[in-house]
Formats: sequence, C-alpha cells, structure tokens
Amino acid sequence: MALYESGDQFLAQLPTTGPGCVLLDLQLPGLSGRELQDRLLEKAPLLPIVYLTGQGDIRASVSAMKAGAEDFLEKPASGSILLEAIQRALVKYENRRMEHDRIRALQLRVAGLTPREAEVFRLIVRGQLNKQIAYALGTSERTVKAHRHSIMEKLGVRSLAEAVSIAERTGLLDPDARPL
Repeated sequence: MALYESGDQFLAQLPTTGPGCVLLDLQLPGLSGRELQDRLLEKAPLLPIVYLTGQGDIRASVSAMKAGAEDFLEKPASGSILLEAIQRALVKYENRRMEHDRIRALQLRVAGLTPREAEVFRLIVRGQLNKQIAYALGTSERTVKAHRHSIMEKLGVRSLAEAVSIAERTGLLDPDARPL
C-alpha cells in the first residue's frame, strides 16, 4: 500500500507491476478525483478504482461509475465495507487482466497471418463463401480453400464458429477497428 499527496504525484509514480486498486477521493490537491480517473483510464485502463469520499452526491457517484469506477463509498465507511469493495475490485481486475491477456494472445495469432490470409479471413468472418472470396480477390476457389486451411491452422481453430469468435474478440468484426 502506498499513499500519495496528490493525483499528479500518483501519476508520476504510477505502479506498473502487480495487481492494485486505487482508493480515490473526489477532492484532491491539484487534479480532482474525476480528472485523475480520466487520466488513469488512458494510462492504466485495467486498474480498478474505488471512491471513498465525504463530498459525494448522486451526480458525482453516477459520473464516476459511468467512467468505470468499481464502487463509490461515502465517508465514514466501515473497514469491512471498504475491504469488501476493494476485494471485489481486485477480483474484477484479475478477471479483466486475464481476458486482456487472452485477447492479446489471439491478436498475436491473427497478426501471424500473411496479408493475403488476413484479407481472406476478414471476408470469411463476414460470411463470404469461398467462391465469392475467390471472385472478389481475382483468384481461384482452390487458392481460397488453401488460405482458409492455413488460417484455421495458424489460429488454432477447428471450426468457422471459433474463427468468428476470435474475430469478434480481437475487434476484427468492428467496422471502426484498426486494420490487421
């Protein structure tokens, strides 16, 4: 556990290893609690935040929770309530971290595809048939089937449903997602 004089000091010394939970007040020297929360979302998006404040109202609570705070407690809060909130936040953190690691591993598999395989993969997961893909890419259906086989092997999947799941989890099906 560490204490910081201000939000700026915390950001300057932001811990980068191990699980953690930020216990935050709305009123801080320098940055407000909400401003610090917004900066933390950019720098350490998985880090859970629990507010403990004497200046809380419904508007502040809703704002903090919508921005991703795990809990919002009013002072004075009993030690058991505070401990439970921190424990819940740490469990959620661990679940998010494990999911983040799984998605990163899937992204690395997708990144291992050749540019042509990535193009074929995008079309496959959007529901295109081999024949349609071949026509769109100006190649033979046999070549598309070979790419499809290679894609499935590189992704470590046996079915189209598994491939689509990888595409969803890595953001490939999101039209606003960055290209591979």
